[in-house]
Amino acid sequence: MSTRLDEIIDDLEEEQAALGRVLDALSAADWDTPTHAPGWSVRDQVSHLAFFDEAASRAMTDREAFAAEVRAAPQGASDLEGPYLARGRGMAPSGVLDWWRTASSRLIGTARTLDPKARLPWYGPDMSPASFITARLMETWSHGLDVVDVVDGDRPDTDRLRHVAFLGVRTRAHSYIVRGMQPPETPMRVELTSPSGEKWVLGDVDAGDVIRGKATDFCRVVTQRRHLADTNLEVRGPAAEEWMAIAQAFAGPPGRGRRPGEFARETQA
Repeated sequence: MSTRLDEIIDDLEEEQAALGRVLDALSAADWDTPTHAPGWSVRDQVSHLAFFDEAASRAMTDREAFAAEVRAAPQGASDLEGPYLARGRGMAPSGVLDWWRTASSRLIGTARTLDPKARLPWYGPDMSPASFITARLMETWSHGLDVVDVVDGDRPDTDRLRHVAFLGVRTRAHSYIVRGMQPPETPMRVELTSPSGEKWVLGDVDAGDVIRGKATDFCRVVTQRRHLADTNLEVRGPAAEEWMAIAQAFAGPPGRGRRPGEFARETQA
């Protein structure tokens, strides 16, 4: 019988495959195309995924060794950036692609051996396997978006975004904590239309503060791939406005995000 964890792993594998098809079609020059993350090229985005997919496999197979590894890094995940970027920049594009393919494939294989009730270490609080794999899917989608935003890649959004949207809502308090702010207690309702046209309602259905619009817009904002001003999201209420200004679904220190006007807002029908 399929479990919720199995379904998330399947969706992560499909998200990896979608990105893989884009990467397979890149020219050698495409790999050095700058992305909207300052100082990062396409190869840097893929190197990031490869490194942290490798780290995720280590966390799943040897909890104690991985926890010790994190304790030894004074700044956590951010302290690791220089070495893995240097590694990727020293490789031919084919080498970076092979690195990511090996790491992502091992991640899937290892994830399928997990006890759904286990707790897994990461660069922050321990996580359930479902949350852990959801975070890897969010990373694969969002760093893949950084790639397809600047190359001629065909990777349409799908209803796999439900995982990213769920994580975006669940990490509302985290967005405040990483900035040293007190998380608000104001209830929030998020009403989204999925890529297939389904309606998703997340959070408190009776809340007065509401965020409403396309899941593609919401997921881009909470992963800091779009400024709110470059989306068509309807944001109603002071608590909703405050959250959308700092939303951050990923681990680590506060992200820089994107500036308003970097992307054209989609024309509504």
